[in-house]
Amino acid sequence: MAGYKNRFIQLARNSGFDFLFLVDSDLVLHPKTLVHLVGLGKDIVSEVYWTRWEPDMTPLPQVWVADQYRLYHMQRGEMLDEKEIARRVKEFLETLQKPGVYKVGGLGACTLISRRAILLGVSFSEIYNLGFTGEDRHFCIRAAALGLELYADTHYPPFHIYRESDFAGLKAYKEKFFPAGKDTPTGAAMLQTADEETGTRGSKITLAMLVRNEAGRYLERVLKHAAQYVDCAVILDDASEDNTVEVCKKTLQNIPLTLVSNKQPSFHNEIILRKQLWELAVGTGPDWILVLDADEIFEERAVKELRSLAANPEIEVYYFRLYDMWDEDHYREDEYWKAHHYYRPFMVRYVPGFPYQWRETPQHCGRFPHNITELRGATSSLRVKHLGWIKPADRLAKYYRYKKLDPLGQYGLIGQYLSILDPKPNLVAWTEDL
Repeated sequence: MAGYKNRFIQLARNSGFDFLFLVDSDLVLHPKTLVHLVGLGKDIVSEVYWTRWEPDMTPLPQVWVADQYRLYHMQRGEMLDEKEIARRVKEFLETLQKPGVYKVGGLGACTLISRRAILLGVSFSEIYNLGFTGEDRHFCIRAAALGLELYADTHYPPFHIYRESDFAGLKAYKEKFFPAGKDTPTGAAMLQTADEETGTRGSKITLAMLVRNEAGRYLERVLKHAAQYVDCAVILDDASEDNTVEVCKKTLQNIPLTLVSNKQPSFHNEIILRKQLWELAVGTGPDWILVLDADEIFEERAVKELRSLAANPEIEVYYFRLYDMWDEDHYREDEYWKAHHYYRPFMVRYVPGFPYQWRETPQHCGRFPHNITELRGATSSLRVKHLGWIKPADRLAKYYRYKKLDPLGQYGLIGQYLSILDPKPNLVAWTEDL
């Protein structure tokens, strides 16, 4: 078996493939699996599935923490009794039952491998001085030795046909994800959600946020506020060099969180990041996707009112006004700074089958596909505060950033870029609506 898999790796390397997807023949995949795994940006990631190795056994995953098949974390040299081992095994298995992406020590059977990993030399060949059985163990250990990390994704579990009696469950799985009498789905229409099948529309709000080096700014404040009204969160970290990731995990520890960190930054090409974030959010099966930047925060009354907005089944896009705060108590208003005069989309209901299209520009591409304006929309009096201009140092940094990335004003206005440094801007007092 190792030889066959190595031949696939060789073929992918020689043919210039971006990815190699290895799947066992006894698995039936959820229709969104491959698109979702590619969107995670990982070098090696497996979709987790569960198997009853014996009819009366508890289902177990095909991923593990370490060694031959250890299902619990422990420090090197740590001594554990049976009770503590059982507790840690339970903790690991419960974690894998929550939608997310988790670093593991071993995986197999439903694995996406990036071209980078292939070029580094991953292989299923036996390591001569290693006694573990199964080619997947040798693959994983070699990958770790090459400096690659292994991840397990739990959003779209495949169905494993381990014995003939499993076919009864397969029928229900296929009826759920491959409805009879419907055309074979493609792209965004690949999954008909349970809400559509029952004729209802959900109201859960998924926060989607792009972050990079935000730890010392407004991130914690923004996330604490958002955690009061969102049901889950998807964070895309663009190769932060500070503890941004730790701030996200700590602040959002009480809600389901999908957090993906890119190894190389792409902030110079915003469209790549916006599309990646969108795919990650869509991959979690959302009702509503609320996109906020790490320096944007709703006014206080949003905690109660956003829930009411999300419960409206007739609306598919909500538009809000964004105020550029120049200090904690004032926003700017002049020729170039009047974003708050207009409504812009911040919260979109995900509609499977809708042909989402993006504005393909490296900067100022928009936080959503541009054609969401075709969906049924409504404006809201709720306001969003943009905190990113409050500190003079941040204004100067943004000025130089725009000057570097858009020197000719192809994607924005040169006059507005220059106005960032205006020493006496017109400011208006902010008053909180109650």
